[in-house]
Amino acid sequence: MTPFTDILPCTRLPRWERLAATAALGVIAVGVTVLCIWSAWFGSITALVLRSTFFSLMVAGGLLVVATDRPGWMRPVLYALAGAVLIPGPYLWVNYLAIVRSGGIASQVDMALFTVCTVAVLVLARYLIGWVMVGLGVVALAYAFFGDMIPGTYGHAGYSLSRVTSNLFLRTEGLFGLPMGVAVQYILLFSLLGTLLLKTGLGQVFVDLAHAITGRVQGGPALTAVVSSTMFSSINGSAVAGVVTTGTFTIPLMKRTGYRPKVAGAIEAAASSAGQIMPPVMGAAAFLMAEITQTPYATIAAAALIPALLYVFALLVGVREEAGKFDLGRADPAEIPALREVLGKRGHLLIPLVGLVVFLAVGYTPSAAAVLCLATTLVVSIFSKRTRIGPLGLVAVAMETVKNVLPIVAAVGIAGMLIGVLTLTGMALKLSSLILSAGAGSLLLTLVLTMIASFVLGLGMPTSAAYLLLAILIAPALEQFGLPVIAAHMFIFYYGLLSAITPPVALAAYAGASIAGAEPNETAMESIRLGFVKVVAPFLFVYAPELLLIGTPTGIALATVAAFAGTFAAGTALTGWMIRPLTAAHRAGFVAVAALETVALVLPVGGATSLVAQGAGLALLGGLVVALRRPA
Repeated sequence: MTPFTDILPCTRLPRWERLAATAALGVIAVGVTVLCIWSAWFGSITALVLRSTFFSLMVAGGLLVVATDRPGWMRPVLYALAGAVLIPGPYLWVNYLAIVRSGGIASQVDMALFTVCTVAVLVLARYLIGWVMVGLGVVALAYAFFGDMIPGTYGHAGYSLSRVTSNLFLRTEGLFGLPMGVAVQYILLFSLLGTLLLKTGLGQVFVDLAHAITGRVQGGPALTAVVSSTMFSSINGSAVAGVVTTGTFTIPLMKRTGYRPKVAGAIEAAASSAGQIMPPVMGAAAFLMAEITQTPYATIAAAALIPALLYVFALLVGVREEAGKFDLGRADPAEIPALREVLGKRGHLLIPLVGLVVFLAVGYTPSAAAVLCLATTLVVSIFSKRTRIGPLGLVAVAMETVKNVLPIVAAVGIAGMLIGVLTLTGMALKLSSLILSAGAGSLLLTLVLTMIASFVLGLGMPTSAAYLLLAILIAPALEQFGLPVIAAHMFIFYYGLLSAITPPVALAAYAGASIAGAEPNETAMESIRLGFVKVVAPFLFVYAPELLLIGTPTGIALATVAAFAGTFAAGTALTGWMIRPLTAAHRAGFVAVAALETVALVLPVGGATSLVAQGAGLALLGGLVVALRRPA
């Protein structure tokens, strides 16, 4: 049972109960995995049947996990609810044709099972996410049932339990709507792939590769943290998981070479947040965005690339200049692995990632590409005893994946109900009108209001859940301004993720602070300084969609140059060092460069005024660099 000891680490349970719960979770995890892989490869399961079965298995597994960590009388209640929620999936599978023939009119049994599903997903969300999602779900249902009590524009005639059940349970518009479809088709598969890759030791390969490439440079350990944590979290999809995994190696290494504890923790937090915006996986949000916007996945991934590279570039500039500013040391050469040795011994573990890109490029769907990549990973892992994974190890991987995905399933279940209620009552259009009215017809004001709403709604939520909620509630209003759909959705996506490094939540920054032994809020503020691109980039690519590869090749090239030049200048001004310490005049000059390049992006890219601003900014940047290279 060694591979399973950390999956349900509840020592207070009787041994027999812990073994039984672990075995039950194992059966559920294997069932979910087989269901998702079969559907991805063969695609022969009807959407309502597939999603409801996935829902039943995942929510039952989630309640089982929650129950094992609850005291006293709560455990039997949660076990019973887990058993009850296993019924709806098979029930809809068996009765699917009868439901179709009846036109989706709800029976007493349907209403009872819908009630069970609703209670189960709300309870799961309460324990795994918090009260925000629970509150949204309850408010949505209350609005559906009692909308007739609200006067004026935002009221409606009110709906019976039968009608709500018909829409939210017997159709693919509620609990088993598009969000749940994305979870079963993409999120679980790519989470499974990430868990399997990391189980083979790929995370350590990322760290060793980055250390081998950057370790000999001044500030090398911080550069290692940026590169390795970006790669790790792009597969894992969680900023906090990236911090607590790679940070246990990189943060002590940074501190040993002279980085202040709060800066070491901040660098790791900001770097681990990069994976959520870095293609190809982006915490699975790319697949959600593709489905919601009806845009090819490859287009979403390509559009995300330049802003993500800007963010990583800003981190690299910030940490390198931080090292120069405080004259920090380099890593001990004895601790730096040889690149040839890393690639020679474990470079084969990178093959599945290369395969994923190739499979997507030649035209496989993302889900089919994930299945092929899973198979490739298993084949690659057998060539070394250290990376080989046996049958029990595979079951443990499935169980760990299910446990990691549970918060997302709870969130997408409630989000599906929210979408169903908004559609049923017509409230979706009214919400967009409300946001537009508050913005008073001004795009800038609407963007600011959207930024605030996105940040608040995204507090402490998983990447995919935060984006999904914002896509439902906020994005339609931005689209009515005529913005490109991808730009509107990327805008809310970025601000929904900002809370990972921003107080009052700042989970990634606080995790980095705990490892570094630093003050949490000071670490979070350093994370914001280093990750400032995540704050400003959304406004830039709304006004300059060329940064999302929307436009002519010339426009895209001009926007990219302006964005990188402005990012370099802004980062340097914030650090106060480049080649040597900056005087007040130098700093003002770099601020002016950043401002000019921002103007070049806000104005129509390629226009005369934009070109003048961009040229002036680049000329000033060149002059500053030449001046700083001269002896003081």
